[in-house]
Amino acid sequence: MQQRNRLGVITSGSLSEGLTARLEARESVEDMRVGKFVVVQGEKHEFFSMITDVVLEATNQKVLIDPPHGDAFIHEVLAGTSTYGTLQMKPQLMLPSDRAENMLPVKTIPHHFSPVFEAQEDDFGRVFGEADATHFEVGQPLDMDVPVCINLERLVERSNGIFGKSGTGKSFLTRLLLCGTIHAGVASNLIFDMHNEYGWESRSEGGSFVKGLRQLFGSDVLVYTLDPESSRRGHYDGDVVIGLDQIEVEDVTPLEQELNLSSTATESSYLLYDKFKKRWMRELLDMDSAAVQEFAESTGAHAGAIGALKRKLSQITRLNFIRDQADFSTIDRLIEALAAGRHVVLEFGQHSNSLVYMLVANIITRRIYRRWVDQTEKFIHSKNNADKPHPLMITIEEAHKFLNPATAKQTIFGTIARELRKYSVTLLVVDQRPSSIDNEVMSQLGTRITALLNDDKDIDAVFTGVSGGSGLKAVLATLDSKQQALVLGHAVPMPVVIRTRPYDEALYAAVERRGPRIVSMPARSAQEEVDELFPD
Repeated sequence: MQQRNRLGVITSGSLSEGLTARLEARESVEDMRVGKFVVVQGEKHEFFSMITDVVLEATNQKVLIDPPHGDAFIHEVLAGTSTYGTLQMKPQLMLPSDRAENMLPVKTIPHHFSPVFEAQEDDFGRVFGEADATHFEVGQPLDMDVPVCINLERLVERSNGIFGKSGTGKSFLTRLLLCGTIHAGVASNLIFDMHNEYGWESRSEGGSFVKGLRQLFGSDVLVYTLDPESSRRGHYDGDVVIGLDQIEVEDVTPLEQELNLSSTATESSYLLYDKFKKRWMRELLDMDSAAVQEFAESTGAHAGAIGALKRKLSQITRLNFIRDQADFSTIDRLIEALAAGRHVVLEFGQHSNSLVYMLVANIITRRIYRRWVDQTEKFIHSKNNADKPHPLMITIEEAHKFLNPATAKQTIFGTIARELRKYSVTLLVVDQRPSSIDNEVMSQLGTRITALLNDDKDIDAVFTGVSGGSGLKAVLATLDSKQQALVLGHAVPMPVVIRTRPYDEALYAAVERRGPRIVSMPARSAQEEVDELFPD
């Protein structure tokens, strides 16, 4: 084991508020950064802790009333005696003295005057493990060159979030996680690519071009498009078209803001569906004023509301991928590929408005969800592991459009986020305004990777449902605007601030391949699988 550098001793603290340590006189306060990791040596355990604040203190307040003015000698005399620094720390894990034993959650605190040491590389290796088939390096601690890994199997068990203000590298963090899950084969991925950033090479903010997922993983990744003209010719596997007869009421109701729908739009839509079934939208758009009046009189609907709904839904017919009728062959192939363990990037091309994004994402995801629910129920009845659906992670950007408080309870995305892994479908939500996402959804996110946020409401939202989140807010506020992130939640043993792994040639070499690779999981009985999905 490496020789640890002693930083100070514990002088006070509590389990709920954290620990306070007095800094050694030889140590500079300026070297103690928020987010730095230390190890407190207790009698029976080592407490792996994070510095959450640095404070200047004095034994006698009179010293501060008449401070020395530029006299270096007086400064040295006072330092460490009359004046000193303290560290505020939050213990994250208890490490037993016997390294063969498992790490424990923090249930107690060390005694007075326990020594505090700077964490070393083997401490990080013990806590975060090493990169292997299911542990993927996402970065390094701010002041050390040692990998920090996340557990990919635990990551895909629950829905997750990537947050940060514009320009902090959310897209590169998302690519990084997608590379890990694809390389490990722990889940299929469906990426709704609003800005054409994930399938093929795209330009970074520095001006260079970086490889897309199709270039790294070959035929494991399929690229579909809504806009063949703007997608790179010959570089996509199918174009998606949608028929008016395939649009259901539930696909339209979340578009209240985008289409400026009235409060009666949902009720009117269901009246139309009750009468015309799958042709409800086509029949509505074909109605003249007399037909609208006749329908209103026969159903008790308001003629003005029906007419307004017709005008607003007519915007959908102007989209170039909408047809009067279309089969679902392309979407069926897309879903079959996901069920078989492959990955799909759906490019939106020049359709960058939220109306298209939300409409298409809702239509496809609701059908995927039905398929996975049916497959799960088949597995429950048969108890045949071959019937268990392959885990699926759906990546959505601008996630607050689907998961804000008004729509989260209506959209399929809210259902997926709340029901977690019961049907093996989870979300990877990417957003710069987490405060706009429903609190119930935020509390269900298993792992959160957060770059710099400035708005207090967004910072508060990131820590919704997180124990001890108040101490981490100061840590998040100190992040640089580039290549730094706070990782916390289900896939890591404790919160950690990292320098994010570069998306560069070294990463390409680590993950690039041709042909599928599925990780073999430990064998379990079918009954054990069912019990895990639906615990008592």
